[in-house]
Amino acid sequence: MATTSLHLLNTFALKASASNFLAVKELEQLKECMPLTRPFLVLGGGSNMLFCDTFDGTIIHNQLHGIEHWQDKNNHYFKVAGGENWHQFVMHCAQQGIGGLENLALIPGSVGAAPVQNIGAYGVELAEVCESVMATDLRTGDEVIFNHQQCQFAYRESFFKTNRYYFIHHVVFKLPKQWQAVLNYGELKAWSRELSNEPTPLSVANEVMRVRNNKLPDPDVLPNVGSFFKNPIVSAHHAQALKSNYSAMPQYKVGHEVKLAAGWLIDQLGLKGHQIGGAAVHENQALVLVNKDNATSRDVMALAQSIIERVTQEYGVTLEPEVNIIGSQGYSTLGLLTKEQNV
Repeated sequence: MATTSLHLLNTFALKASASNFLAVKELEQLKECMPLTRPFLVLGGGSNMLFCDTFDGTIIHNQLHGIEHWQDKNNHYFKVAGGENWHQFVMHCAQQGIGGLENLALIPGSVGAAPVQNIGAYGVELAEVCESVMATDLRTGDEVIFNHQQCQFAYRESFFKTNRYYFIHHVVFKLPKQWQAVLNYGELKAWSRELSNEPTPLSVANEVMRVRNNKLPDPDVLPNVGSFFKNPIVSAHHAQALKSNYSAMPQYKVGHEVKLAAGWLIDQLGLKGHQIGGAAVHENQALVLVNKDNATSRDVMALAQSIIERVTQEYGVTLEPEVNIIGSQGYSTLGLLTKEQNV
């Protein structure tokens, strides 16, 4: 059976393929295929996927488009099709002076994938602006609307990340008209102190883009999936012990726990530029792994595993991949695939 290449559909540009491929441009196409049997995989922009083998199933590619906008006295609402480009939607709002998404500018991927990962950057998470998610249950064909609570958002987590059989066809956003810029995180804090005028959604989005372009490689130039690891969350006691040994270590309170900066942990180990095969740690941003020279999935996994081991040894902190790792049967884990490939 002929396979479909996924080389141009994942921003790591790994040479991967799938047994079957369905491009969904109209929801009726899904209904005609129901019920779907496993394995199947919903693919958006491919910006957070690490394909490690030929996927022995059907890739369902979300190519739905359309944006609806309405408002009431206090809020703007947008119903956005899952195949829309995330960054373009952010800029669509910012250019109209509608705030709430600007800190999430330039995050690659599609709107439909954004709730799955609960994407976030510079002090803002998608969970703060997501009103509801509209999806098709690929096991039954039923249409389901999830309200904010039912989405079960957490740090880089959601209901959809552990229940992968939903095809998200629309996301509804609620953006307050009484907008207040979030500028208390990283480079945005320093930028805000130098402002002579009040910030606007567009000016914040432009600054976020400037910062990201200076720190992060363009996937079209140097293939990558953005942040490869999650920022680890540790106990307050563990964080205090680390701070006593590493006084410059960035730490951010999250309830009763503390979030650490994974990029900083990796950087302090001198791993920028570290390379295994064709995969390397980016020279400017240690949190990003790049396909420097025709990397294979083995190269990427070996590099990631070596980083995890070094960080654990030095800090007693276990890094977890933020990227979705895909094997022949679907979602997997770094350790499991590494063991399988070493057999």
